[in-house]
Amino acid sequence: MKKILIPTDFSENSWSTVLYASELYKDEPVDFYLVNAFNVDLHILDNIKSNKPENLLFEESMRKSQLELYKLLVKIKGHCKNKKHNFFTKSLLNSSLETIRNYIETKHIELVIVSDIEETDDFETIKGSHDINIMKNVIDCPVLIIPAGWAFKGLNEIVFPTNFKTHYKCSELTHLYEIAKITNAPIIVLHCVKEENLSQDEVENKALLEACLDGFDFSFHYLENTNANSGLQLFVQSRESEMIVFINKKNTLFGSILTKPMVKDLGHNLNVPVLALHDLRN
Repeated sequence: MKKILIPTDFSENSWSTVLYASELYKDEPVDFYLVNAFNVDLHILDNIKSNKPENLLFEESMRKSQLELYKLLVKIKGHCKNKKHNFFTKSLLNSSLETIRNYIETKHIELVIVSDIEETDDFETIKGSHDINIMKNVIDCPVLIIPAGWAFKGLNEIVFPTNFKTHYKCSELTHLYEIAKITNAPIIVLHCVKEENLSQDEVENKALLEACLDGFDFSFHYLENTNANSGLQLFVQSRESEMIVFINKKNTLFGSILTKPMVKDLGHNLNVPVLALHDLRN
């Protein structure tokens, strides 16, 4: 059974993410772990082990979280009748990344699927476990972000941007392989170039990537005289691509894209699911 974690705040965005995940993996046996990380004021936390009245507020917060998770399970049973899928729930205290990381480790989670970041003009106030913070900081598990209201309707293609500056390991592309296989989606390798010719190292890295993709439907595309950010946006929008996949390599394309403006572009302007894989050497 594949194990997938879906953090939820019981919003419509979170519900759309559950539906997307169940449709994407409709033909695969999956255990879905629905986790709600509820918050309690710090002064309450200090008294959890005591018999003070504040403890009642903690218990009430836990009860509400568990009740909403039960309601979510009932809702899922009415919409998702796939016998290959199992759904489990868990209420976790606080929405810290450390809490999510620990749960990923103890349950051997293979993929995290989260709903889109909240619309905000202040990057620093983007909240919780449902956003780009997980993508940036959960470095031992792939993270898939689903835009608000996005419904799964198949994948016409998967865009894989690269600058050929570093080489990839085939083992880093496992989830790309998996999604391409279960959706029959072609892989579009996109290189936004400022110079027409590749260096010798870039040629060798391209050949290695081509070898890693052997057996899959893939093709190489180039956009000249443009930067990675704007080129990726224009390419995806013009082709109506339905997923972007990155590898989070330090000091390379993924790192450069995760600037404050580009985070909002990925979440809102591109408006497609974004999957972050991870460099096994990080």
